[in-house]
Amino acid sequence: MAVCNKKIYRCCVLAVLLILSAVGCQTNNSKNAAIDSKPFQLKNIAKSDVDLVTETHLQLTLAQLKIMMEKLYWRNPQELRKRRVVNIETAVEKVFGPNRQALFPELKGKRSIDSMRLAFQNSYRGDRVLALVEGLRGMVLDSYNGQHEFYLADELDPQKMYNAARNIEIAVWKLSNDKDAEGRLYLLSNAESDLSFERLFGKIIVLQDSMAAIVSDATNRRIKNVIQSAASAVFMGI
Repeated sequence: MAVCNKKIYRCCVLAVLLILSAVGCQTNNSKNAAIDSKPFQLKNIAKSDVDLVTETHLQLTLAQLKIMMEKLYWRNPQELRKRRVVNIETAVEKVFGPNRQALFPELKGKRSIDSMRLAFQNSYRGDRVLALVEGLRGMVLDSYNGQHEFYLADELDPQKMYNAARNIEIAVWKLSNDKDAEGRLYLLSNAESDLSFERLFGKIIVLQDSMAAIVSDATNRRIKNVIQSAASAVFMGI
């Protein structure tokens, strides 16, 4: 009976994630948020249901980060002017496009969490939007072991996914509270009449936590919950 209940729970969690993913695509008008359906491929035989859901989840998360980057550039055009790019689309494609570079010289060789920290350092003079979003992208991928495709033999760590979700919450707090030496926010995001950034971050956090729960259930690995005060919290390792 316990095994049966566990299977039912797992199926329910998967169903919830799939519904959440579908709603996320339908309610977002941007073409970047859409996930194209894939034809059957022979390699999919070596994938479990969890593997397929994991891949879809990762695509959705990266799509939301891409939208986030576009919106941050619209709100912070001064950051775009720090780079040698002609427009927002070109800047975003350099991060999320098929021909992206492995590392960005303007980030001083830093990636993932170290890149995110640059966005909130007073001494940093580079593109803070790039530092934050490229850092978020790298951190999310690190929580997926750096993979874009998953197979039966792959094993993910739910703690990494949980920690990444908490780091995103910290980044949200820093966006609204961290200021430079002159008392100005490093990056503008939400406004009283526009809470779209909050909704985007919320979707990413929910997707990350949902995937952590699925992996935890599938692998029988417990997640250690971490409680931090947002004002004093530091980014956790992945």
